[in-house]
Amino acid sequence: MAQKKPSGGCCCPKAPINEDNARFFLLAGLILLYLLCGAAIFSALEHPFELRARRLWRQQLDNFTQQYGVQTKALHTLLRQYEEANGAGIRVDTLRPRWDFSGAFYFVGTVVSTIGFGMTTPATIAGKIFLIFYGLIGCAATILFFNLFLERIITMLAYIMRWCHERRLRCGAVGVVSSRQEASGEEDSLEGWKPSVYYVMLILGLASIVIACSASTLYCSMENWSYVDSLYFCFVAFSTIGFGDLVSSQRQHYESQEAYRLGNCLFILMGVCCIYSLFNVISIIIKQTLNWILEKLVCPGEHRPCSCSTSGRWWLCCPCLHNKKCNQRRPLAHLRQKPLKRNAVRPLSTHCPAGRQRYADGSVETVCDSETDGGAAADGVYVGRRLSGEMISVNEFMVSNKVSLALLQKQLSETAHQGPRQSYGHQNGFSGGVGALAIMNNRLQETSVDR
Repeated sequence: MAQKKPSGGCCCPKAPINEDNARFFLLAGLILLYLLCGAAIFSALEHPFELRARRLWRQQLDNFTQQYGVQTKALHTLLRQYEEANGAGIRVDTLRPRWDFSGAFYFVGTVVSTIGFGMTTPATIAGKIFLIFYGLIGCAATILFFNLFLERIITMLAYIMRWCHERRLRCGAVGVVSSRQEASGEEDSLEGWKPSVYYVMLILGLASIVIACSASTLYCSMENWSYVDSLYFCFVAFSTIGFGDLVSSQRQHYESQEAYRLGNCLFILMGVCCIYSLFNVISIIIKQTLNWILEKLVCPGEHRPCSCSTSGRWWLCCPCLHNKKCNQRRPLAHLRQKPLKRNAVRPLSTHCPAGRQRYADGSVETVCDSETDGGAAADGVYVGRRLSGEMISVNEFMVSNKVSLALLQKQLSETAHQGPRQSYGHQNGFSGGVGALAIMNNRLQETSVDR
């Protein structure tokens, strides 16, 4: 049964959607949904406990004022003063000094690592102003350190996994072949091989679990925490969330105090580096999931980007829009059958011959060599070479200028970087990017342009 079309002749909008923008808005919507679900779950789990704690606190205040004959207003004043002292690091139990050298070193470590436990904060105006500039440089340097650590851990894991893959190929060889044939076969099988992001995630996850369990065992014995509280502290600290409800190494005296503080710093450093790397590897899997969702949303009937899409853009299309575009192109078919004069100037074809390069989206991906090839064929149309005495069309002039400018920019960029740069484009939904995604780009199997 035929479906009725809207009055405009099409049942969907014509606006193109950039692939990166579509992924960004989809991720923003999913994060918002994730936040709403998390808020509902935590509210259901923690709100009843909060209400019970409030009732218990009111009962304790009433019992204290009645038992000792203290006015409620005076007691509240004392409690407010204690809250102010608490912000300066004063506690009921005796704790280590906050602003001696060791305490200040612990504080700056939580600042530059972005953990920010909150148990120690500057109270003076000069300290607060200095913290702004100190944290600006320190946090940037620490993020750079984490990225360099990520680069090295990915490189090391790729080297180890490649060695294991090579050993498995050698052990799994069947039959007796010559050494030359065996070497060439292994070289062909290892060419372009990259580790899978899932194996890298598994290794980093296991390393993070080992570090967290080892640190939790230490905290159980030294801080008298339960094992669950110790694991909770490890995740909060290693992920740089840093609530501050549990903070390690805050007592004034410990058994083997110096060794414990050194082990505490090493565990936090290793844990933060591993969790940071794990988060970035998981982000690749999330991005793959977003790409899969976008493929389902765009042209769901065919499960692929539609033919009317341009490079880097997806059209919100439907069969009626696709047919409309095809109908607009059909009247031009008879023009291609007309014989072309040898010296006639025609617009440059958008389809490049095999092995040629083209210019697209303002970046040099490939460039067509149509001006140097006389009579090059494109879809059965032979484009003649312009002679010196002919007029040039405005369209051809603009396109040639864009290509020349793009080539010049590419040459200048390669000169500045002392060599040609590798451009990975947008294959598999992974652009070159910046930061951690740029470091992992084309190093894992799921981000490779050769897939």
